[in-house]
Amino acid sequence: MKLVSTFALALAMTVTATTGAAAQEPAAEAPIPGPEQDPYIWLEEARSPEALEWVAKENERTLAAFEADPRYAQLKTEALAIFDSEDRIPFVSFRPDGLYNFWQDKANPKGVLRRTTLESYRTDKPEWEVVLDIDALAKAEGKEWVYQGSTCLPPANTKCMIALSDGGEDATIMREFDTSTKQFVEGGFVLDAKSQGGISWIDEDTLLVGRGFGEGTLTASEYPFTSRVWMRGTSIAEAPEIFRGEPTDVWAGASLLRDNTGTIHARTAFRGVSFHESLYFVEKDGEWLALDIPKKASPYGIVDGHLLYSTDEDWTVDGQTFPADSLIAVDLEEWKANPNGAKKTLVWAPGERQTKQGGSITGSALFVTLLDNVVGKVLQFNFEDGKWVSKQVPLPDNATLGIAASSNETDQIMYTVSDFLNPTTLYYDDGAGNPQVLKTSPAYFVPEGMEVEQHQATSKDGTQIPYFIVKPKGMTLDGSTATLLTGYGGFQIARLPGYLGSTGKLWVEKGGAYVLANLRGGGEFGPNWHQTAIRENKQRTWDDFIAVGEDLVKRGFTSPKHLGIQGGSQGGLLVGTFFTQRPDLLNAAIVQIPLFDMVRYHLIGRGASWIGEYGDPRIPEQRAWIDGYSPYQKIVAGVDYPSPFLWASTADDRTHPAHARKGAAKLKELGQPYYYFEDTTGGHSGGVDNEQRAKLQALQYVYLMQRLMGPATGG
Repeated sequence: MKLVSTFALALAMTVTATTGAAAQEPAAEAPIPGPEQDPYIWLEEARSPEALEWVAKENERTLAAFEADPRYAQLKTEALAIFDSEDRIPFVSFRPDGLYNFWQDKANPKGVLRRTTLESYRTDKPEWEVVLDIDALAKAEGKEWVYQGSTCLPPANTKCMIALSDGGEDATIMREFDTSTKQFVEGGFVLDAKSQGGISWIDEDTLLVGRGFGEGTLTASEYPFTSRVWMRGTSIAEAPEIFRGEPTDVWAGASLLRDNTGTIHARTAFRGVSFHESLYFVEKDGEWLALDIPKKASPYGIVDGHLLYSTDEDWTVDGQTFPADSLIAVDLEEWKANPNGAKKTLVWAPGERQTKQGGSITGSALFVTLLDNVVGKVLQFNFEDGKWVSKQVPLPDNATLGIAASSNETDQIMYTVSDFLNPTTLYYDDGAGNPQVLKTSPAYFVPEGMEVEQHQATSKDGTQIPYFIVKPKGMTLDGSTATLLTGYGGFQIARLPGYLGSTGKLWVEKGGAYVLANLRGGGEFGPNWHQTAIRENKQRTWDDFIAVGEDLVKRGFTSPKHLGIQGGSQGGLLVGTFFTQRPDLLNAAIVQIPLFDMVRYHLIGRGASWIGEYGDPRIPEQRAWIDGYSPYQKIVAGVDYPSPFLWASTADDRTHPAHARKGAAKLKELGQPYYYFEDTTGGHSGGVDNEQRAKLQALQYVYLMQRLMGPATGG
């Protein structure tokens, strides 16, 4: 069972200061540009005929520029071969009736949900039983269905609610499915109105549902804030509401506190008052009791008869202070009797430059992945003889580690081990504490002749910012190497070394260097690394990224003529701030599915949910922070920008294609060279099948080659 806070999980269903409501109405608002001030607001209508006509013309121009390059066809073929590879690791989840995997390839572009046995999975060619064929379903119903996962009733996990989106949107419909019969349940539960949100199974005939229920049930961030209990055979419209947050919340809902056996110990609820702050409640004697925990703390799971909390800020209680990023335990029965009075005990606290990344609970233990100076570790925790004990799981050093799957019923667990140059390896442990190699991903590029180094750049305020560079061995430090710099720097998300796969094949193998920056605002060094670069201090993230670019040039790794940058979503905003603040320092910028117009971002897509990260542009003081960097407004006449390539997805209902569209339109207005492409079916991550993903990869690397390496030989 993977662990994540309720609120983080809710937002993940979409991939993450002043306290209070994220979308509150300020007393004195700063003016937000309207059509009189912004001539491109019409591009915020994702599927208006005018906007789609504009997209079609832009796509035609960009495809003509890139597909005509003789390198394009080769790059696409190489990328598609990687994505369709039959030898790639089929990652699984444990269920009582087998190991489940969702698989996409050339024969199944939309994918199949399938299962096998552990014995078969151990072999080189497992025998798979198809449980649900999404391609067949989409064809039968005339829809562009994209599988978005399932929620099943424990402990058997055969009754499931399958989530499907049309074209890759975050919003889904849900239908009841029986994995034992491999059929949708006739007359079963169906949520056919597209919505964010999800469900929990209370029992075989009862669901706890938190979704949009019509007018007045979505927040300003377009997430649900009410929950209902839905009985089989009744209408969802008649289902009684059991919890209601506030329309000004980012998200709110009720959930179930379950242990790994499927036993429900309590009903809980939360109100996400900002992206990073939540209020939690537990149902006690028929009433909702507020939990007396910090707004940046949340329940973490049940282990060995204890409820665990995780906190992203210091928590002082009962005369003791638990530092940010700690794990804290309370006796479960004591907590159920007195939720706010149960004694708190430290399970784990981070050391210097340590942070926990994630966790899973097996039949009898808690496993937590850590970063220790950006190097992975896994710890196993148990409550023994009245105290918490931990031991490190024996896995390879100097690698990025992850928990790929764990069993609720047994102590079976799988780990991933990865780095830039070596294919991902899957380890399996049956509970004996001795993980063994189970599968290894095929090599997609030739690593000989490549090397990895770690360096530090000095940011504007003197902070040391680490970064990795993957480069040709012994390359001449004369600034001539085409170098791709990427990063993220937001929402406490860590960017870690991992097998380069298509990037290794399409870029590094062809002579380019690849750089990954660990920027403030991310999660590489814990909550404080994130919180020191949000809201009024968000410019620190942009400064860090620019500092890494400057350091690459200073060391002779590259030069402005050969330096390109790339990032998506928050990373797209990162790229936008770099090329508008330091256009002289680079020659290429890939702006993927970005945030870009930060003055209107709270009105576009689900932007209002991120006010906790960036601030509220309606509040004059906070508007001043945003005005200092918003890329859309910073594109001005008289500046030579590095011909950026902006791309987005029509179906992206999270950041919304308007951001990239408006950036391209502004560049066009000023006569600045640029490229724009819009995937008309992909969601927030771009392509929803391997053909689309390969096309997007090829377009981007052709662009980088044209800008940083020059024309194709003979071209």
